[in-house]
Amino acid sequence: MKSSLLALLAASVLFAGGASAAEKTAQQNKMTLCNQHASTQSLSGDARKSFMRDCLKKDSKAGSMTPQQMKMKACNTEAGSKNLSGDARKTFMSSCLKKS
Repeated sequence: MKSSLLALLAASVLFAGGASAAEKTAQQNKMTLCNQHASTQSLSGDARKSFMRDCLKKDSKAGSMTPQQMKMKACNTEAGSKNLSGDARKTFMSSCLKKS
């Protein structure tokens, strides 16, 4: 009797835990995507915090961008902040986009 009760209790705990993990909110899904994008860009520290803040904003389209699009945006922003143009910008963008 005790073993069947324990088995029932264990099954209910597993079921309850599985249901909550499978039912993520839209914000939790966006957080997961933004974290993945930040990881693919190897962001850390203040750069990661800034990226996550922007990515998680309500109006942000970053949560729906592919990792390659996110990388392109980040490289483009960095090239703009360095005031690069012409061949220097092309060279920088090429090397920036090749980084893993």
